[in-house]
Amino acid sequence: MTNQTRLTHLLRWLALSALLFWLLLPLIPLLIWSFAFRWPFPLLLPESWSLRAWQIAFSARSGMLAALWNSLVIAVAVTLVSMLVSIPAGRAMGMHRFRGKRVVEFLLLAPTIVPPLAVVLGIHVLFIRYGLADTRLGVMLVHLSPIMPYAVLVMAGVFANYNPEYEEQARSLGAGPLRTFWYVTLPAIFPGMMVAGLFAFLISWSQYITTLLIGGGFIKTLPILLFAVAGANDTALTAAISIIFVIPALLLLLLTARYLTGEDAAAGGFGRV
Repeated sequence: MTNQTRLTHLLRWLALSALLFWLLLPLIPLLIWSFAFRWPFPLLLPESWSLRAWQIAFSARSGMLAALWNSLVIAVAVTLVSMLVSIPAGRAMGMHRFRGKRVVEFLLLAPTIVPPLAVVLGIHVLFIRYGLADTRLGVMLVHLSPIMPYAVLVMAGVFANYNPEYEEQARSLGAGPLRTFWYVTLPAIFPGMMVAGLFAFLISWSQYITTLLIGGGFIKTLPILLFAVAGANDTALTAAISIIFVIPALLLLLLTARYLTGEDAAAGGFGRV
């Protein structure tokens, strides 16, 4: 291993360590609050400690486990659907020039330009008509609205620098469409897929307004539960559920960190769309 390679690996680990430090630093006060029983001002640390908040959080009456399951099911399903749509859409946007492309790009960005509340209220009227309001399927569909612009644009950036000649070589050697995609296309676009999937999961995971309006209070996710608990003025319980809410996002970020920095970074493959 050369000195340049060692320096590159060192800088990569330093960058990752700095990222983890800044992500975990705000969680320290939450962690202390979650175990605090009495913490009068101006004491630096709680006067007494307790597991009460964590016991309530994991009890059946809190509804936290059900909300966690709903959030995971919805976020994972929405991420998978967004990948199925964004890969062919990103390929078309990134590799081809066609009439009306700028209009399509504008329509893709429209959900990020129009106020989310106005978008969701309009969708809600349609969902009531078609029986999708107050359902998990309806919540999944409405989560795709803020996600698809990011997912498609990320994949379009990846495909803008993609070389289709590798696929042609694979087909000339007898590989069918599925084998070509699995062994040639997928490895080349995989870093970009991980980044797009990260955005999709995090956006769906943190949705509150869309879930509240379309779910109608029947579909309870962690953000819905967290806002309800915060309104009850129970600081310790709010801190405990906040930590539970953040952990899956942090774990996913750690799993995809190699695709955000370093040699495997998907950003290195982004080109002009």
